[in-house]
Amino acid sequence: MGLLQSTQALVASVLGLARTRLDLLSTELQEVLARLVLLMVGAVAAIVLGALAITFGAVALLMAVPEGYRVWATAGIAVAFLAGALFLGRQVQREAKAMPFAASLAELQRDLEALNSRE
Repeated sequence: MGLLQSTQALVASVLGLARTRLDLLSTELQEVLARLVLLMVGAVAAIVLGALAITFGAVALLMAVPEGYRVWATAGIAVAFLAGALFLGRQVQREAKAMPFAASLAELQRDLEALNSRE
């Protein structure tokens, strides 16, 4: 009878631990999805507003430059656009490297270490 109760207690503990980890994973998944939606909405808004500002600014600048220098002004604007695109690309790349589910993975690693230390 003692072995059966110990087995039941072990199974109950494992199920409780698994439930706790799944709850944490679910919470982190919701946070990641909410963050993704906010990032996407912000990115679309920034792209639209930025494109409008850049377009109007470039046209105004080109109209203000004397006719003989418009080719150079156009090239300068193109270089500025390229620099901005590279900067934003690096920002997006850095943000994409953030590791999702870090807390869940850390907890699972602690559980594995605790189980291995008992052996």
